[in-house]
Amino acid sequence: MSMPSRVAVVTGGGRGIGRAMALALAATGSRVIVSAAREPIEIEAVADEAQRRFGERRVEAVAADVTREDDCVRLVAAAIDRFGRLDVLVNNAGRGMRHVSETFLTEPTRFWDVAPEVWRMVIDTNVVGPFLMARAAAPAMIAAGWGRIVNVSMNRDTMRRRGFSPYGPSKAALESETAIWAQDLDGTGVTVNALLPGGATLTGMIPDGVAQEIRAQFLDPAIMGPPLLWLASERSDGVTGRRLVASRWRADLPEAEAAEIASDAAGWAVS
Repeated sequence: MSMPSRVAVVTGGGRGIGRAMALALAATGSRVIVSAAREPIEIEAVADEAQRRFGERRVEAVAADVTREDDCVRLVAAAIDRFGRLDVLVNNAGRGMRHVSETFLTEPTRFWDVAPEVWRMVIDTNVVGPFLMARAAAPAMIAAGWGRIVNVSMNRDTMRRRGFSPYGPSKAALESETAIWAQDLDGTGVTVNALLPGGATLTGMIPDGVAQEIRAQFLDPAIMGPPLLWLASERSDGVTGRRLVASRWRADLPEAEAAEIASDAAGWAVS
């Protein structure tokens, strides 16, 4: 897929979905800053992998915690200082149910058994973090008259699943942020959309003890690449307040048609 190179920030870009999206953007010639609050070795490894693949330093690793306002401002400043602008923000950094229990897939944890500090950590990362990042990025995008904010979401069924708090509520809130921010930015040239794999995906959020035959059924994080690249292009101009399900993306169709099939309204609406 050909597209102009972009400047992007992908939070939580060291593994899984974030890594896949960063490399997909870099493959088009885009410059990407990947961040992680922990495990700086992982984001450095992504930057090194991109250099091996593409023969130049298209990915830069920056340690940053999206729950810290100063770190979010610093991430945006890093993109602008190094590459002159910021076109795309991918809010991918997240904390999942593993922080509640390693057995969350088989033994649901009742909400009253979740430690308050864990609840706050998940909400801070998954709800407050995207707000702080979007708040830091929006002024530069508005000034440029063009930009993309992509919030990584999940299936609505998971938002309702027994034992899946606070992860489910955090993603429901992120969908609400998506719908509201899209309206706030209407007419600026900056769009806000949600993007999700569309099923269980092989990421670091999956417990180590999950059987190999079950893991084999999970989606490959690379599934996020095609819809993300479309969102990051001028071909998606005017598309905002939507949620795109990557597993429904049809690569054999024209992009506009594929996007229509793969998307509906962000939030709780189903059309």
